[in-house]
Amino acid sequence: MKEAKPGIPLPPGVQKTYSGLKHKLLRPGKIGPSPNSLSTVTVHYEGKTKDGKIFDSSYKRGKPAEFSLDQVIQGWTEGLQLMTKGEKRRFWIPANLAYGENPQIGQPGGELTFEIELLDFHQ
Repeated sequence: MKEAKPGIPLPPGVQKTYSGLKHKLLRPGKIGPSPNSLSTVTVHYEGKTKDGKIFDSSYKRGKPAEFSLDQVIQGWTEGLQLMTKGEKRRFWIPANLAYGENPQIGQPGGELTFEIELLDFHQ
């Protein structure tokens, strides 16, 4: 994945893609393949709004979640393809890669932060 053009320096360990997705490795995974945009992933995750309010968490539910990467927000589809099994990353997903600034009722707006642990995936 190509990195963003030079500009404002990012904090140590944070990378930014051309789309504006920021991410930081929290725990490395196993050496091996990464999911693709059509993979189904099994993850543990926690999502927060820009003000730090948790709006969704598989940890709080006590069980991992399974999603097809072609059925989730664009920030997840892009971000999970950067990961390998066992890896944990923090993502700062801009509104245009999430639900937008003025989302439908029940969805959070603006930039979202997710901590995602990739447990498994299959094509």
